Amino acid sequence: MAVDVSMCSVLVVDDEESICRLLQKELATPARQVRAVGSLTEARALCEREPFDALLLDVRLPDGNGLDLLPFVRRCCPQAKVVVMTGYADVELAVRAMREGAYDFVTKPFPLEKLEVVLCRALEHARLERENAGLRFAAKGNISTMVGHTPPVQQVRLLVEKVAPTDVPVLITGASGTGKDVTAVALHRASLRAAMPFVVKNCAGLQPELARTELFGHAKGAFTHAVSATEGLLSHAHRGTLFLDEVGELSLDVQAQLLRVLENKRYRRVGEKEERHADVRFLFATNRDLAEEVAQGRFHEALFHRINVFRIHLPPLAKRQEDIPALVSHFLAMLHKGPNSGQVTPEAMVHLLAYSWPGNIRELRNVMERGLILAEQGIITPDCLPQELLRTAVPELPDTMPQAQPLGAVPQAGAASPQERLSPLAAMELRHIQAVLASTHGNKRQAALLLGISRKTLYRKLASLLEP
Repeated sequence: MAVDVSMCSVLVVDDEESICRLLQKELATPARQVRAVGSLTEARALCEREPFDALLLDVRLPDGNGLDLLPFVRRCCPQAKVVVMTGYADVELAVRAMREGAYDFVTKPFPLEKLEVVLCRALEHARLERENAGLRFAAKGNISTMVGHTPPVQQVRLLVEKVAPTDVPVLITGASGTGKDVTAVALHRASLRAAMPFVVKNCAGLQPELARTELFGHAKGAFTHAVSATEGLLSHAHRGTLFLDEVGELSLDVQAQLLRVLENKRYRRVGEKEERHADVRFLFATNRDLAEEVAQGRFHEALFHRINVFRIHLPPLAKRQEDIPALVSHFLAMLHKGPNSGQVTPEAMVHLLAYSWPGNIRELRNVMERGLILAEQGIITPDCLPQELLRTAVPELPDTMPQAQPLGAVPQAGAASPQERLSPLAAMELRHIQAVLASTHGNKRQAALLLGISRKTLYRKLASLLEP
């Protein structure tokens, strides 16, 4: 079932219990949780454990001035909007509150209807800021698209479309370089959490002794040199998506703690007794066979079954050869800095299609980047390709072609050849098509790929160029 990410949380900080009870009762809705505390100390402790969207903050509290909490809130809950409440209509106080980062200022006594309007406006402002942050993330070019039209890619797109709007954990499998990160981004973009944070961590880069701290955070004094409290990835991904790449690299004890988060939506920071709520959608990726890892005792069996609810397997590039021209065009458009898009000659494309691509899509991107560095005017020739591609056996393109004629046709004496009746430009196009067909031994599917056109278009061109 999809999670309603419009849920929001509000913290009331007021030392009058009657006001706290009243606001909790009147302001709470099915989509709005309202908590209440009576002191600065309690407010700091709660804000460290749970992020809030808005605070209703009294100025006079038993252990200090409520405005002293504002710098702490900016550091601990930067997304929270603070509405300051006071029984004194003091202009200087209001100015200080705004200078310290308060969203609004209301004086007691106030009608509940007025406070509701101010709170709704603050929550809406917080929501718009989150959405704008999501749009800025997309504008930076971090959002990649899934390129290709082969059946394996179409199947992946279908699975992404079906599972993205849910809150089900997804396990993305496949060899290194097949695009697991791109699939994770596509899942986040199509989810109900698209405007929320998208946090990525490669577990292979986590030091075993620091993995718990990085995932869950730690309290001040939890270990040597822990001079201040630190938020973990779970906190940064609150209400968003946490993508753990190479999850098979986590140690068994961290896997066990991660399982508890998935099952109970609760976790503790290192060195802390209080539990925190984790409203996070999890995506996982691995190039390992996790079932085999479980059999060998290297992966937690219960965690495997919990994250293997919905699996998306990405095929190697060698299994989707027809997508290579589209991927080449995508990378050239992304990487080429010249006025025009880069190009790959048919001779170079033959090598790209014949290669086995052990490094998959990542290797193809690197080859395109290298090729553009060596290319003259953005045109990649075989000389621009790495030696391992050139060592792959491919049919050579002929320098010259015999007179063109329809397949199976017998030339008639005195009949004009197609080149003789065609315009110079059309005759050149025909020679190019025939050269590509010769390189593929007459395979029209591969020839169409090399030419960057559909088979239907290839047949139509041949018919128009070869007709008597």
